[in-house]
Amino acid sequence: MMRTTWMGTAMLFAAALLVGCASNPLGKKVKEPFQGNKYESNARFFRAVGKGQSRDENIAKKKASHEAKAELGSQMNTTIKEVTDDYLSSTEYENKAEITAKFQSLSRAVTNADIADLRKIGEEKYYNEENYTVFIAYEIKKAAMFRFLKKQAKTDKKIKESELKILNEMLDAKIEALEVE
Repeated sequence: MMRTTWMGTAMLFAAALLVGCASNPLGKKVKEPFQGNKYESNARFFRAVGKGQSRDENIAKKKASHEAKAELGSQMNTTIKEVTDDYLSSTEYENKAEITAKFQSLSRAVTNADIADLRKIGEEKYYNEENYTVFIAYEIKKAAMFRFLKKQAKTDKKIKESELKILNEMLDAKIEALEVE
């Protein structure tokens, strides 16, 4: 009986020792390129990083670029929604919903086209005998993007003069705030 208790205690101790020495249950932390503040969006820039993998180098690069641009578009749409909500809630306009819809439609058109002032701030390629892995980092100056939206709004025939005035006021206020920072 004493021997079984000693064996049980020894086995529990061995199991505890193995668990204590084992690695993180989530796995090993992976450090990928373009991590840290330099590659994160802030008050002046939208930034995003994309990763693409493929047996073909060009396809991996296109995937990485597409992923980064999709992230930038998502950030821009969120910011534009916040700008319109903040501006229109602080002013008295009767057709707020219509103006918000026009502004968001305009921003989607800009995002779906070429994103204004897009700059590649990094690209790294890896090959592991089987696949290429490409990382691409992009940034856009927020003020430049808002200026581009102003130009697009002027050329959009669907936007009425009164709505254009409101959109320009919103964008001017945002550009001015960004240039002061």
